[in-house]
Amino acid sequence: MNTPVRLGLFAGALALVFGGALAAGQVVDARAEVPASHDTATHGDTAKTAATAEHGGGHEAKAAAEIPKGLMVSQDGYTLRPAATTLPTGHAPFSFTVLGPDSKPVRDYTPTHDKDLHLIVVRRDLTSFQHLHPVLGADGTWTVPLALPEPGVFRVFADFAPKARGTDALTLGVDVSVAGAYQPRAVPAQSRTARVDGYTVTLDGELKPGTSSPVTLTVIKDGKPVTDLQPYPASYGHLIALRAGDLAYLHVHPAGRPGDGKTSAGPAIKFVADVPSTGTYRLYLDFRHQGKVHTAAFTAVA
Repeated sequence: MNTPVRLGLFAGALALVFGGALAAGQVVDARAEVPASHDTATHGDTAKTAATAEHGGGHEAKAAAEIPKGLMVSQDGYTLRPAATTLPTGHAPFSFTVLGPDSKPVRDYTPTHDKDLHLIVVRRDLTSFQHLHPVLGADGTWTVPLALPEPGVFRVFADFAPKARGTDALTLGVDVSVAGAYQPRAVPAQSRTARVDGYTVTLDGELKPGTSSPVTLTVIKDGKPVTDLQPYPASYGHLIALRAGDLAYLHVHPAGRPGDGKTSAGPAIKFVADVPSTGTYRLYLDFRHQGKVHTAAFTAVA
């Protein structure tokens, strides 16, 4: 092969090499311009990603923490897994596990309000409510008898603090169904008075979105204030607030503790509710008197 031909082939080879390198560099540069959140975000992280884009990556944890409790079946590596999601009408045992980040059942918990786990079961139309305390088996399975007298879709909330997280509690939620002819009902009308088992309970205070709202519930029986309430579980009342529509499980904190020298045993029970938005809320007050637990329910609008 003569010298001019060899030089021509060599020049062509160099052109191919530099052209390929330039193309590869353009591909690498294009990938580098894509924000990391686009690579790692999943469909379930849409709201979180939007908050991150608006406020900066350093606020991801804060954005996630602002999501109301009970809307997710999995959070921070923990998953609520029921043994069955279709249940029979009537009384039947209900079993479930809480899986940890290692995908194994969690066995060690930090008590909250004197219990390792609180189970709340509510029909999605907010017309049925149960607050239960399941029993934990050696294999990490929780079991509790459920009373489901009629068909419908029910939301099951597990409120707990894994020992690995200290006192940092989680509330996970999952739907279960009771087969049959389902007749949904409207959320009960707004009211400041509830009557249950011969007791009259009144609600004072306003729910104000975006701020901590003090509310007081006063217990009366036979026209007389009840002043000898008993702790349940670790205060003179336990209040659950659920938002109609998505059943967001809201923070409601009791004021004071029995035996602290300043918290009276009734008739007034004080709480602070953190309401994230306008809307209709269903409030369920559990209180104990003369050895029995009663539940008074209210509808409030924020």
